[in-house]
Amino acid sequence: MQPHILIVDDEPSIRLVLKTQLEKAGHSVSTCTNGEEAVEWLSNQPAQLVISDLRMPGLDGMSLLRWTRQNLPGLPVILITAFGTIDSAVEAVKQGAFDYITKPFEKEELLNAVDKALATVHAGIHKVQSHDGDAFDLIRKAPSTEALWSTLERIAPTPSSVLVRGDAGTGTSLVAKAIHHLSPRSSGPFIEVSCGAIPLHLMDAELFGSALQPGMPPKPGRVELADGGTLFLDDVHALPQDVQLKLVRFLQTGQLVDPRSGAAHPVDVRLVVATDRDMSAEVSSGQFRSDLFYKLNVMPLTLVPLRERLEDLPALCDVMLEQINQRYSRRVSGIQDDALDMLKGHSWPGNLSELETTLERAILLTDNQELTAEDLQPPSGASAEPVTVGQGGEQLGLKDYLRMHTARLERHRIRHALNQEAGNVTRAARRLGISRRSLQTKMKEYGLRER
Repeated sequence: MQPHILIVDDEPSIRLVLKTQLEKAGHSVSTCTNGEEAVEWLSNQPAQLVISDLRMPGLDGMSLLRWTRQNLPGLPVILITAFGTIDSAVEAVKQGAFDYITKPFEKEELLNAVDKALATVHAGIHKVQSHDGDAFDLIRKAPSTEALWSTLERIAPTPSSVLVRGDAGTGTSLVAKAIHHLSPRSSGPFIEVSCGAIPLHLMDAELFGSALQPGMPPKPGRVELADGGTLFLDDVHALPQDVQLKLVRFLQTGQLVDPRSGAAHPVDVRLVVATDRDMSAEVSSGQFRSDLFYKLNVMPLTLVPLRERLEDLPALCDVMLEQINQRYSRRVSGIQDDALDMLKGHSWPGNLSELETTLERAILLTDNQELTAEDLQPPSGASAEPVTVGQGGEQLGLKDYLRMHTARLERHRIRHALNQEAGNVTRAARRLGISRRSLQTKMKEYGLRER
């Protein structure tokens, strides 16, 4: 779908120049004359990018930026500023603006900023917001990771590369975000790339950009999009050799070669990588370049699997319960001792991810104030042995268990939708994505019609 750009400026000549240049570049463009008009426009239709003058009568560019951050947090904003207000523009970038351009601006400068912003939207790249810090409690509040958090606080302010070694689900992405959050780059972009999920023949273009066909906008790479922020490469062992070489050269020079023009330009990126492999063995076998390994291994960190730190379970469960309660508006206050003992008896091959899934499922299905051992059965990865869960204490097989609990979850979702819509069946059906007749049938089946 063609991206749509909204231009906001009180000067007709600037609006005309911007609109003409962007439409010639193949973009769809609308214009507004002030911030108030832009707020009304954005409240009624979507845009993928806003380009706004910083100084305008009434609602100025900074105020419009604050409004978008609160109401449309994924929408990038580029500010236009005169030379004398650059300090204000820099402050705006710290407050969440994507970038700024100064008057008078060159066409290429404008189009490069726009291409970069739209590529960021397409890639789903975001800035780690201050409220994301709540998630870091999984590191801060667990007894065995206090030393890890202290290390993160010490290394985050430095520009050094970090190599995180951890099994799947141990929290490598969380550690990378914490490093970014604690660093001076926290106002810049945090870009996460799963190297193992990208086809090998596309890896070069994905990381370093590519020049597309004539008449098509170029595609900046993830390295360039991370300028001023942090680039997190998960499964770094999956990088092909030619891309490893390019990454070595970038780390040596701090410059990228534009695939469109061949010109080199500086890019300021902090690199954090993660793997579940023994990288020394990967180097010895020739699968990974030794020069790249030494440049990445400046600050090595190792995350311990959950099965080796079961003493953290009570603290981890407390943090996850609070987060899941908030996410789903539930009020489960804790976990009973026998249920916690059962969790300690599990091997947790999926680590933190598996624990969170187990607790989330239990919270959604339970009607209890505290989670019981019955609520938590069977934990993910457990055997399909019959489990005593029937109301009369009868033994149920796994299929019957899942059928019963799926029905409980469906009943809870329907009841929640009806409560949100004050009992209006038509609106509740729309919220659930089913027909009114289907919802009425389900309400009768679950005894919700009287309610």
